[in-house]
Amino acid sequence: MEDAARGIPHSASLSTRDFHRLSHFIYDTCGIKMPDVKMTMLEARLQKRLRALNIPSFSAYIDFLFSAQGMEQELVQMLDVVTTNKTDFFREPDHFQFLTQRVLPEWSERHPGARLSLWSAGCSTGEEPYTLAMVLSEFAQKTPGFDFQILATDLSTRVLEKARNAIYQESQVEPVPMELKRKYLLRSKDRTNHMVRIVPELREKVRFRRLNFMDDDFGMRDQLDIIFCRNVIIYFDRPTQERLLNKFHRHMKPGSFIFMGHSETLSGLDVPVVSVYPTVYRRPR
Repeated sequence: MEDAARGIPHSASLSTRDFHRLSHFIYDTCGIKMPDVKMTMLEARLQKRLRALNIPSFSAYIDFLFSAQGMEQELVQMLDVVTTNKTDFFREPDHFQFLTQRVLPEWSERHPGARLSLWSAGCSTGEEPYTLAMVLSEFAQKTPGFDFQILATDLSTRVLEKARNAIYQESQVEPVPMELKRKYLLRSKDRTNHMVRIVPELREKVRFRRLNFMDDDFGMRDQLDIIFCRNVIIYFDRPTQERLLNKFHRHMKPGSFIFMGHSETLSGLDVPVVSVYPTVYRRPR
């Protein structure tokens, strides 16, 4: 079947050989493992790139991707398509309770008048950093002199654009408590438009940028007080997880915390942190 608008096959097939070429490249580029069971998923996700570029086969697409022009023009597009971005407001809520009840009071007592620096690593479409901004803003209102700044990063430029826009469907913000919705979400004047936007005061507290965890240098010169890297390392093999977490460690201040996803564990990894709460770890002072 031909795509009449483009004159290319409607559905090109991904051969085992081409899948392995791509999966090895994806692993080397961003650390994400693509086992054979992901072949159908990868084929389906990349079909749209072949059609957009008017390329008739996966073999030709890979040749283009690996060319100098492809590295410049298509690499980011390809990674945007293959990366998984699943997130929610107030996901794994006990982490935010631990943050407000233990971490923030202790930090503010030790650092009066200082600015807390927090990194949302793998921020996707922004639900996590904006949740953190709400929680930290609530704490700031009760704690004179407390201030904060959030860095939010992701590999995907597509999700970062959505995060910067900070516009969500009303159904997406259902986990946000009503009192926080009233304070931090703006509704459209058109009541038939079921969308909300994060208020400017919170948007100003979050700085978004693209970052690849496989880069040797994350481009950060300051050390951080708190890192949220939840439900990210599950896509990496154990050696890659260990290398990545030791990179994170280099950016953690003594006594700082790193929050992992509930399905993730650092058990068996050689990383100089200690467990202080389920899937929360601390760099010793």
